[in-house]
Amino acid sequence: MKKYETMFILNNNLDEETRKALIESLLGTLTKNGAKVTKVDEWGSKELAYEINFEKRGYYVVAQFETENTQVNAEFTRICNINANVIRHIVVELPQ
Repeated sequence: MKKYETMFILNNNLDEETRKALIESLLGTLTKNGAKVTKVDEWGSKELAYEINFEKRGYYVVAQFETENTQVNAEFTRICNINANVIRHIVVELPQ
């Protein structure tokens, strides 16, 4: 299985309940497509290095997962791109 790490930044203005639901939904996208989430680390609200869509702060989440399905990353990226509350995201493959 290949190991990956993803970081996504959420809109800082979300209330806690909505933010938790969004994180579960995004991670659920991974598990529904056959990935196994091994670690989730919420860094919390941080100042952005530069403004993104007039936002100066974002809520950072880092997760690691394993999968053999190469389409997981494409589906996760698609979901992140269409969700207005996801400011930025990235998925990288970890070295074996």
